[in-house]
Amino acid sequence: MNLPLVEPDLALLREGRVLIDVRAPVEFAQGALPGAVNLPLMDDEERHHVGICYKARGQQAAIELGQTLVRGGIKSARVSTWQRLIEAHPDAIVYCFRGGLRSEVAQQWLMEAGIERPRIRGGWKAMRHALSEHIEASAEQPLLSVSGLTGCAKTALVQALDNGLDLEGCARHKGSAFGRHPLPAPSQIDFEHAMGLRLLALTGQPLVVEDESRHIGAANIPLSFWRSMEQAPRVRVDMPLDWRLAQIRQDYIDDLWTIYQSHFGDWLGWTLMRKQLATALSRLAKRLGHSRLVRLQRLQRLAFREHERGNRQAHEAWLAPLLTEYYDPLYRHQLEKHPERVFLHVGDWDSCLEAARAWSANATREALAERLPA
Repeated sequence: MNLPLVEPDLALLREGRVLIDVRAPVEFAQGALPGAVNLPLMDDEERHHVGICYKARGQQAAIELGQTLVRGGIKSARVSTWQRLIEAHPDAIVYCFRGGLRSEVAQQWLMEAGIERPRIRGGWKAMRHALSEHIEASAEQPLLSVSGLTGCAKTALVQALDNGLDLEGCARHKGSAFGRHPLPAPSQIDFEHAMGLRLLALTGQPLVVEDESRHIGAANIPLSFWRSMEQAPRVRVDMPLDWRLAQIRQDYIDDLWTIYQSHFGDWLGWTLMRKQLATALSRLAKRLGHSRLVRLQRLQRLAFREHERGNRQAHEAWLAPLLTEYYDPLYRHQLEKHPERVFLHVGDWDSCLEAARAWSANATREALAERLPA
């Protein structure tokens, strides 16, 4: 049977095509393509048994075992899930790990049901390779970094720009001990794929990112891109403490509570939120020192008590010393370690936003001038 193939073209991701990932759930959890829906040919246990058979007796025996494990009602149910998705998204495309046997079997079963859909040549592996290459190439694009003390709303500034790349959003983490998202963090592969998808929309444009360490929560920025970030010019947001405190309270308390409450309800959400913030503070024990940690923990407990009475502003009692005694000295120490770093502009949030826009416009003009014939 001559089954249709499509090339591993990143335009599929740029266009937002729906992709049917027929790999097992355990593979999907390790990293999937953007826009993919996991509708597996085999579940984890079935795949495990077929894999053992393949190693012991070869491909044909493994195929026969797979046909035995996935037949009758199980096969019909899986084909039906593919059919329902294709009815909603008629241009959906099938893929497996290498674009071979599993996606081909899925195509054959769909053809038996009267539906013809292509599979991706080379599958997940080929598409991931292409996306990784695009991230590498994007490291050569003009890059501006937004720096500043904790609480200066650097992420919001990046998000306000059409050419902003929100790496913390890709990592689902705010980049500090208190920045863990209530929902599970993406795998390293999914972080890179989210980053690559955003970069596809910004191909050839100057990029603006937040000044980050290479590690954002559990995710690592690809090395070549991070090295470009390290060499990039910077703007530095400089805001007063009361403004920063209000921003930190919004990020670490109000927004966090909204997420916990919406996903887990009042009682469990409150319990989980308290645990996260208390654990985050405890993780700083070595850097804070015992006496400072004990003082901040006491202030945090009092703030939780006041929060329950409706006074969320009480959290500023422990957030303020956390900023002035820990995060601010840490940031200034980093500045002293890198005196060679260039700041194109230092100012308040609004002026830094305008400076980033002006830099972006100038970088775009320079790129266009380079492409024009002499």
